Amino acid sequence: MSKARLAVKKWSSQQTIVGVGDLFFGGQDLVVIAGPCAVETQEQMDIIGRGIRAAGAQALRGGAYKPRTCPYDFQGLAEDGLKMLARAGKKAGLPVVTEVVAPEHVPLVSRYADMLQIGTRNMSNFELLKAVGRSNRPCLLKRGMSATLEELLMAAEYIMAHGNPRVVLCERGIRTFETYTRNTLDLSAVPALKELTHLPVVVDPSHGTGRRALVEPMALAAVAAGADGLIIEVHHDPDHSWTSDGQQSLDLEAFQRLMSRARALWQTMQQVNPRPRINQRPSRMPAFSERIGNAARVLN
Repeated sequence: MSKARLAVKKWSSQQTIVGVGDLFFGGQDLVVIAGPCAVETQEQMDIIGRGIRAAGAQALRGGAYKPRTCPYDFQGLAEDGLKMLARAGKKAGLPVVTEVVAPEHVPLVSRYADMLQIGTRNMSNFELLKAVGRSNRPCLLKRGMSATLEELLMAAEYIMAHGNPRVVLCERGIRTFETYTRNTLDLSAVPALKELTHLPVVVDPSHGTGRRALVEPMALAAVAAGADGLIIEVHHDPDHSWTSDGQQSLDLEAFQRLMSRARALWQTMQQVNPRPRINQRPSRMPAFSERIGNAARVLN
């Protein structure tokens, strides 16, 4: 980690809190982002938005641009999908999170989304990282499917070096020889990243396993490992999802059960290993503006 200047702990002894509206990653509360893999219809998004809000989720996710391995798979509804997502979030009173897939899309997606997501296939898209760094939107950065933790932190460094310190890291499973699960969810990444970085860390057990029955146990394991939050795929009718990711999506009833158990475990973990009491607001990294110029020159 010798080349990292902004993402590593040596530059900030205090845990960074990333604010998204009234939502705070890295604070005293477990943050849960939930929603479908892809935006399909306005009715779908409204139903899911209301349902996850009632269960206690704090942010709504949904993909309007979907990078797919197969070029014939559903690729998303683009700006129409962004509009549906934004409307559903407003109706439910939730900030919205969605993926941006190209540098030229950043201004458009930023008009509708409260938080930009960089997916696993784009973790090393350096021009996209730079564009998100120049944006005014917090970023959810997913670990590449074959990326080391050092590579994940260096991707975060690109965003931060170009002016955006509001980065949340996401462990979403890595590619291994195992074929039973879609990916291998590397929960050791959570405490490891907590040692290495001051940035918040969330876990995606939906992509990490690819199997609906495994989402809840791995979500609870992530909470026990010290994650700051979860991102869960939820669909009101997952067996009829427009994407193949329906097999890893929870329905609203299962999501409500998961939320109840995750909150109970979170409270227990705070009693066993309480977090330091910190102000529930985004922290300011000392002398960030002074260091950012040097870091940008190194990384450009």
